Amino acid sequence: MSAVARLREKFAGGPGVRPLHALAASGQLGYGIPEPALKAGLERKPDFIGCDMGSIDPGPHYLGSGQIATSEAVTRRDLGLVLRGARALDVPLLIGSAGCAGARPHLETTLALLRRIAQDEGMHFRLAVIAADIPKDLVKSAHAADRLMPIGELPAPNDEEIDGTTHLVGQMGTEAFRRALDSEADVILAGRACDTAIFAAIPEWLGFPLGPATHMAKIIECTSLCCTPGGRDAMLGILEGDTFVIESMNPARQATPMSVAAHALYEQADPYMVQEPEGTLHLDKVEYDPVDDRRVRVRGARWEMAAKPTVKVEGAMPVGERGVVLAGAADPQFIAAVDDITAAVEKSVRDMLAGTVEPDYEIFFRVYGRDGVVAWPEPPAVPPREIFVMVECIAPTADQVKTVLACCKQYLLHHGFPGRISTAGNIAFPFTPPEVLTGPAYRFSVYHIMQVDALEPLFPIKIETL
Repeated sequence: MSAVARLREKFAGGPGVRPLHALAASGQLGYGIPEPALKAGLERKPDFIGCDMGSIDPGPHYLGSGQIATSEAVTRRDLGLVLRGARALDVPLLIGSAGCAGARPHLETTLALLRRIAQDEGMHFRLAVIAADIPKDLVKSAHAADRLMPIGELPAPNDEEIDGTTHLVGQMGTEAFRRALDSEADVILAGRACDTAIFAAIPEWLGFPLGPATHMAKIIECTSLCCTPGGRDAMLGILEGDTFVIESMNPARQATPMSVAAHALYEQADPYMVQEPEGTLHLDKVEYDPVDDRRVRVRGARWEMAAKPTVKVEGAMPVGERGVVLAGAADPQFIAAVDDITAAVEKSVRDMLAGTVEPDYEIFFRVYGRDGVVAWPEPPAVPPREIFVMVECIAPTADQVKTVLACCKQYLLHHGFPGRISTAGNIAFPFTPPEVLTGPAYRFSVYHIMQVDALEPLFPIKIETL
């Protein structure tokens, strides 16, 4: 009997028969799972294990390049830990957003690691693999039909930008995971997925109320990040019908009503409403009550089904090669005049390279210690003692980037400004060479909500037996 069939039999009497124990083993698999907490979680004999593996937080590079964001060694270690744990307990294992960005190359890389672990350790199980790649023509059709809605300020892409996108994915919800469960897969490996779907699919599949189930999923998918102090240790969620209890598997971390409620702000513009492909989670009437000094009981979440499903689509396209110059300055006169200096340096470099380097390159000066992170509306009343200057260049080729940065470095080093005492150098370099070529640069070309008629055709499932 498969792990999924065993779970279904265990809850054959309905969700009121017993609580459902969900173990969130990793908030982002591949960065190292703390083993003591995972071991403690496995000792609690959870009904299933879930792992989020991805995020859009690292930006468009990994989606655009097809590279996984984590090291192969740590990713294989983490996969081995959760796979061995799930097979030892004979419970389902669900992994979402494979390889961070969840496109085909990320899914294939993660799948190859999973197969190798199973082969090396003599494991046998039924595996479902869910792809999340979205056809470009579908996105172009949605745009033409006014069914592509922006998130934030990113404008709607034109057909050329969509065609230039290297990888285009949709964030699957619980629907795809439930189909994989219907196939009685012991292990589910999914491409780009909503974090909540990994942990809400099994409760929904077993008939638990979707409001509390999705809210529990929203909290535990980041493991112990909702605790005081926050961390990455395994988290246990116990779903008891209309309520659930959460507990970190690290005894040093406490889930409190305040820390758990504050987690509703995580990655959400509205703390009372969470949009998912199949509907909306409403949190405006939620109550958080302490069970003891380490556990919290939560109740009151409501689920509203969507009239039409939607999918968040993410795509990235190359914009050239990138490189940076890294330098610092402690001269108060240089710091006071840095805006005039950088503007003059860029003009000098462009004038000097005219006819040698095509002008289709971009230069960005970021001044850390002043406004490198946030563009403050007014300069500080007291200038900083020192600043860090990062000069970024994006150009069609790496040779062009290197040429532009070398000139920027030299002109910035020796540019004359009012009050300068010495001509020996304006800036200091933390290492040499100060020019660092970082490789291809990408930008988001698609970052939108797409209205769809049905979710099932978007996320095909392949079954294999290992």
